Amino acid sequence: MKREGKLIIFSAPSGAGKSTIVQALLNKGFNIEFSISATSRQPRGNEKDGVEYHFLTPDEFRAKIKEDAFLEWEEVYENTFYGTLKSEVERICSKGSNIVFDVDVVGGVNIKKMYGNKAISVFVQPPSIEELKTRLENRGTDSAEKIAIRIAKAEKELAFAPEFDKVIINDNLEQALAETEKALSQFLNK
Repeated sequence: MKREGKLIIFSAPSGAGKSTIVQALLNKGFNIEFSISATSRQPRGNEKDGVEYHFLTPDEFRAKIKEDAFLEWEEVYENTFYGTLKSEVERICSKGSNIVFDVDVVGGVNIKKMYGNKAISVFVQPPSIEELKTRLENRGTDSAEKIAIRIAKAEKELAFAPEFDKVIINDNLEQALAETEKALSQFLNK
């Protein structure tokens, strides 16, 4: 009998290092595939449907909401939706692969509630708000106003950390990655 895949959920404030950790894990032999989210925004640059995102019109997205086709979804801006299709989870897990999610804290908590012991939720936490601000400033991609908005959001997101199975403090990337790998090994080998 083929083993069905498990769910690995990552959430964190912007700049905490979550995406860096997830990218490193994709090459570590955990048999994981990245969940391709759906969005109602237009493709950017060379993005392709079914590769970076499943691109839907706002009306198509709303229709799928009514069909209960999403595991979780959010309207980030007016008519700009993001979400995880249940069919994406089924597609990956049914072939025995583990699925990794890079989602906001509310989505992470909700997915964990739905899947219980079949999922592990990991919250990547910056060592401090000051360090997070420094990281965002060093990226050089956001204005001071945008950074202030991200910091305010991060302060709210940090309150969700106790709702996750594992909190990884990313003060040192190698150490955070080693701690994450250990937690995933234990979870996947249950």
